[in-house]
Amino acid sequence: MTHSFPIRVYYEDTDLAGIVYYANYLKFIERARSEWVRDLGVDQKQMKADGHVFAVRRVEADYLAPAHYDDELRVETVMQPGSGARLVVRQDVKRGDLLLFSAIVTIICMTTKGAPARLPAAIRCLNP
Repeated sequence: MTHSFPIRVYYEDTDLAGIVYYANYLKFIERARSEWVRDLGVDQKQMKADGHVFAVRRVEADYLAPAHYDDELRVETVMQPGSGARLVVRQDVKRGDLLLFSAIVTIICMTTKGAPARLPAAIRCLNP
């Protein structure tokens, strides 16, 4: 199942050349992951109240083509094979059909004290 999240590029997202600053792609995919998790029914506020949080462990990123001010982009999130303790997603940023940025993101769940924890059941049951 692919989750799609729209993003518009604002002036603040760009560098002096009017191209999206490379680190902002990480912000774009973070927003998309937050919405994807919300759409799965996982309440991250409640998770934290219960003593658990998500943390990004690893990001492999490829910058393929530039995005510019006022572009309408789409972040596609697809779950990859993981485990009960680790979630792996592929996130692609596209303008139309053109792939601009692609990342493989590994996410873990941990207690608010930093100890490893199992992923929430709503996500574990979807893990391929």
